[in-house]
Amino acid sequence: MTGKKILEYIKSIGIAILIALFIRAYIVQAFKIPSGSMIPTLLIGDHLLVNKFIYGVTPPLSEKKFLVLDKPERGDIIVFKYPEDPSRDFIKRVIGVGGDTVEGKNKKIFVNGIEIKEPYVRHTDPSIHPRDLDPRDNFGPVKVPEGKLFVMGDNRDQSYDSRFWGFVDLKAVKGKALIIYWSWDNDNNKPRLQRIGKLIK
Repeated sequence: MTGKKILEYIKSIGIAILIALFIRAYIVQAFKIPSGSMIPTLLIGDHLLVNKFIYGVTPPLSEKKFLVLDKPERGDIIVFKYPEDPSRDFIKRVIGVGGDTVEGKNKKIFVNGIEIKEPYVRHTDPSIHPRDLDPRDNFGPVKVPEGKLFVMGDNRDQSYDSRFWGFVDLKAVKGKALIIYWSWDNDNNKPRLQRIGKLIK
């Protein structure tokens, strides 16, 4: 192989790597579900594609988002930097956006005084925790500040979320969960083929 051919191969590989890095940084990123806080919507071992472009892109050395197409809305499932440890990514469902008032009463969630319908929620513990024990089943009302989000897991009794550690900053949102491209069941050591290609909602 001539030096010219080698140079062409190196150039092609370099371009491919740059394109892949650009896509991962600004358009789509893979994310693996490590915990059960979003069961039954998302299972441990689900591999997702996250749309990073929809909520805007953040250039290197900047905290400001550009090309914002949309903002997170109630019901969106988002990936974000965990407020207590920004090196970790969390995934939860948006329950309240800036200006909303969120309250939990005996496991039921109210936004701006109206109980929201949540067919995606799972409860595994029939007991009700009183407000003075912890905020799992009874909390608020809390008003979501502008530029912030109130998020919760669908596996409501087994989720560590805004009830415990507060709000998510819009700047910390990395993207919206889009589709399951692979799913592996560790308990049975086999793929969950029926989940592949499932849109997340």
